[in-house]
Amino acid sequence: MEELARLAGITVRTLRFYRERKLIPPPRREGRIAWYDDHHLARLRTISALLERGHTLNGIAELAEAFDHGRDVGDLLGVSGAPTEETPVRLTPEELADHFAGEVTAENLAAAMDLGYLGTDGDELVHISRRLLDVSAALVREGIPLAEVLAAGHRVREHAESLADLFTALITRHATKNDLERLRPLAKSVVDAELSMALDRRLRERP
Repeated sequence: MEELARLAGITVRTLRFYRERKLIPPPRREGRIAWYDDHHLARLRTISALLERGHTLNGIAELAEAFDHGRDVGDLLGVSGAPTEETPVRLTPEELADHFAGEVTAENLAAAMDLGYLGTDGDELVHISRRLLDVSAALVREGIPLAEVLAAGHRVREHAESLADLFTALITRHATKNDLERLRPLAKSVVDAELSMALDRRLRERP
């Protein structure tokens, strides 16, 4: 415990307090000896970094619980399918907090995991898509609450699944299965053009 506290730059008393608050997992025990590892050190450094960013201990405890109970990256890729065009991004909890300053709550973290945006891999988080991460962060910087961005993501996902079903059925009725990937850019172009024109119409309708 003394060695762990020294490496983390905190006192043994603070470490005991974090253990009592369940901010770090219990050590592995062999008889009367408690063994800590790099996972504990990484968690302590994360706690210190989040405290520096203005998070409270209660908020960090809630984040830790959501983190520990989130789906791992294997489940994430199993649910969402390994992306063929999207690039997953590895993030520390501190880096995620920097992307969404003040918006990383246990509720939002759980919502992002339920949506399939985030998974865990050891002490890191994995976002399924660099583009979605960047766009979500940009929307939050524009003043849109992250909770609403994630709620919109749920609705977009539903529409995207319906559109994928439509184009998959259309293409497979008139082409071979192997043509589906080749014709994929055409389907995306149709959706992009229609969305662009729909946004134009909404802008013209605004007073």
